[in-house]
Amino acid sequence: MIAEALVERWGLKSGKNRFNARVAEGRPAVTAVPPGAPRPHVAVLCPQTYYNDAGRSVGPARGAYKLPLDRVLVVHDEIDLPFDDVRTRLGGGLAGNNGLKSIRRELGGPEFMRVRVGVGRPDSTDPEIVAAWVLGRFAESQAEVARLVAHGREQVEAAVLGEAAVPGDRGTAGGEPAGA
Repeated sequence: MIAEALVERWGLKSGKNRFNARVAEGRPAVTAVPPGAPRPHVAVLCPQTYYNDAGRSVGPARGAYKLPLDRVLVVHDEIDLPFDDVRTRLGGGLAGNNGLKSIRRELGGPEFMRVRVGVGRPDSTDPEIVAAWVLGRFAESQAEVARLVAHGREQVEAAVLGEAAVPGDRGTAGGEPAGA
């Protein structure tokens, strides 16, 4: 949902199927970039693999675009953050997230940028209940989900386009601005 919001806001052309993913790329619309800031070339990649195999998509894309590891930005859900808590960081632990483990394996290291989107945690530690939680529909209202998507989009823009892109930062935790 955040990737779709970025593609729309940035006015990117979508529809390419490459790297086992849907890819939209180009330069963000002038209206999305802070005045005087450069308009970097960006690619928004939505892997079409299973979540736990996302690295099979991200790794080849990084190679094709010849990106340094710290210029790769991954947006992912985070059950260890409360709903609507969105944080950005460079590197760090993977907290048992198999999708991030796959990406780390294919990228050759954990020092990529992450936008962690809090979806909250169910009241159970049962693996089946937790899996149903992250794979199911949101229990929150459409307005709350829209706010979560907007906050995630803002964090990605701050990381890619620079901190000036987002008035009123939403919990960025460390790391340098990155492009994609």
